[in-house]
Amino acid sequence: MRLVVQGSAITYSHLSHIHQLCSTSVQFTQIAQHAYYLANQSVLPAVQQFCAEQHIDCAYVQDTQLMNKFSLCVMDMDSTLISIECIDEIADMVGIKPQVAAITERAMQGELDFAQSLRERVALLKGLQEADLMRVLSERLNLNPGAKEWIAACKKNNITTLLVSGGFTFFADRVKEMLGLDYAVSNTLEIIEGKLTGKVLGHIVDAQVKADQLVMLRDKLGLTSAQTIAIGDGANDLKMMAAAGVGIAYHAKPVVQTQATYALNYAGLDGVANLLTT
Repeated sequence: MRLVVQGSAITYSHLSHIHQLCSTSVQFTQIAQHAYYLANQSVLPAVQQFCAEQHIDCAYVQDTQLMNKFSLCVMDMDSTLISIECIDEIADMVGIKPQVAAITERAMQGELDFAQSLRERVALLKGLQEADLMRVLSERLNLNPGAKEWIAACKKNNITTLLVSGGFTFFADRVKEMLGLDYAVSNTLEIIEGKLTGKVLGHIVDAQVKADQLVMLRDKLGLTSAQTIAIGDGANDLKMMAAAGVGIAYHAKPVVQTQATYALNYAGLDGVANLLTT
């Protein structure tokens, strides 16, 4: 395995201390501005603890897990590819963000059934103007750090990209265009005469649907599970991540971090490429 450490807080003194803990003659190799790796390492809890204390991402990566070994990446949208939870920001337009955000948080922590929680939240938005959705898009929707770089790395390595979200097509389709993703699957808000009805059209994209979408596209492309990556932050991403060869928890809830292959808490999405690069 190789030890990958990264994050904007990393310093040479950190690297020196980690090197001492590893008791190795192998030297760190720099792979990005704030990312380094040590080859031929075994897991050391002392290294993991030190990195956590210093706000540095640390991962022991299998030597076989390299960018050119993967052919499909499936990603969540809200709080993963983008910095906001769209439904919370929509709710803010009508002054009910605290109520909706509380439900969102419980769903992401895995305390509520996602489909039920989504219906409850969308019902609270009844009567909202479609123009308010456009305001969220234009004023509040930003890509997370490293998103463009990560997708560029995928394109360079011929990795097919799929956005699959419990959020809404109004935003997902635009994020797909912004990043040049291959596919996007999400929920559709019912809008009649320019106003939200408080309903979601069709089958809700929940945890199982996310996993199913990964499997369907994987099989369509003729890939194995080992050739797939899934990236998410909430409990409704766990099934999708479990179906992938590598599951990345990106600035994720604790329940997600404990079940992911690797976790990034400080690096941007470009950190995924650093995990898989030598």
